[in-house]
Amino acid sequence: MRILEGFEGLRKLPAGMVLSIGNFDGIHLGHQAIFQKAFSYSKSTGATGFGVVTFEPHPLTVLRPEMVPPRLTLANQKEEIFRQFGVTDLVILSPTSEVLNCTAEQFWAMLRHEVKPTHLVEGNAFTFGKARGGDISRLREWSKNTPVKLDVIEPLSVVLRDKQVVEVSSSLVRWLVSYGRMRDTEICLGRPYTLEGKVIKGNQRGRTIGVPTANLYCPIQMIPADGVYGGFTSVNGIKYPTAISIGTLPTFGDNQRQIEAHLIGFTGDHYDQTIRVSSTNWIRDQRKFQSIDALKEQLSRDIAEAADLQTTGKI
Repeated sequence: MRILEGFEGLRKLPAGMVLSIGNFDGIHLGHQAIFQKAFSYSKSTGATGFGVVTFEPHPLTVLRPEMVPPRLTLANQKEEIFRQFGVTDLVILSPTSEVLNCTAEQFWAMLRHEVKPTHLVEGNAFTFGKARGGDISRLREWSKNTPVKLDVIEPLSVVLRDKQVVEVSSSLVRWLVSYGRMRDTEICLGRPYTLEGKVIKGNQRGRTIGVPTANLYCPIQMIPADGVYGGFTSVNGIKYPTAISIGTLPTFGDNQRQIEAHLIGFTGDHYDQTIRVSSTNWIRDQRKFQSIDALKEQLSRDIAEAADLQTTGKI
C-alpha cells in the first residue's frame, strides 16, 4: 500500500481510481461495507486502484481541541486494516491551513479535474470542505452528468446482545466502550476492541502479590469503563489470555487511573515495549477489598475466568 500525504499526495493519485474519503475512526462494520463496495468496483471496472483519503489527526485537534473525540483506532492500526481491505493507495490529510481552508467547491473541483476518480463510495453522513460545507446531497448534484459515479452506502444495522437493533457509528462504539460493553463493541467493529500502548513502570504491587502486570500507557485512545475484563494480548504471534484491570487501586488507596494487563502463561519483561491488549468480556466492577488476602483470592478468580475464555473459544 502506497502512503501519500497532503493535497500534493492526493494529486499524485493515478486517474481512474475508486476513492473513499473520511475519518474512519474505529473502521466499524459500516466503514467496512463502504470499503467492500469500493474494492469490488476497483476489481470489476478496471480501475487503476482503490484509494482511501483520511484525515490524520482529526481536524478538530486544530479547530476545536476541546471537542476532539477520543480515538478508537490509532493511525498505524487504521493503516493495517486498510491493507486488509485491499486499499492500494492511502492519502493522509493533516489539518494544515491549506486543508482546513479548502471549501467544498474547491475540494470537489480538485477531485473532478485533477484526481479524476471513476467512483466515489461514501456513507450517507459524509461531509467535506471548510466548515463541512459539502454533504452527500451536494456531491450528488455536482457529480451528476460527470464521469465520476457516486455510490452512497446506507447505514448498517446490527443486533446488540440486549436484542436492540442499532445503526453502527463511531459515536455508538464510543458510547459502548465508555460503558464497558465490550461484547457489543465487538459486534459493531467485527473484531475485539484493542488498546495499543507502551508498557511503563508502575508501582509493581502486582509482583508483590504474585500477579505481575503490564501497565499500559494509552494517552489518546478511548479507554473502556473502569472494571475488570477478560481478553487477550498478542506477543510475538502468540495469543495470551489476559485479565485486564482498568481504574484506580482502591485497596491500596491509589486514586490514579491505570490500565493493567496480566498475561496468563507469559514470562518475560514488557517494559518500554508497545503491546496490544484486546478486551472481549466484562468480568466485574472495581471495588475495595478489606485485606490483601481477599484481593488475592478475587484476582485468582478473575484470572481463572479470563483463562476460561480461551478454553471456551470466546477469545
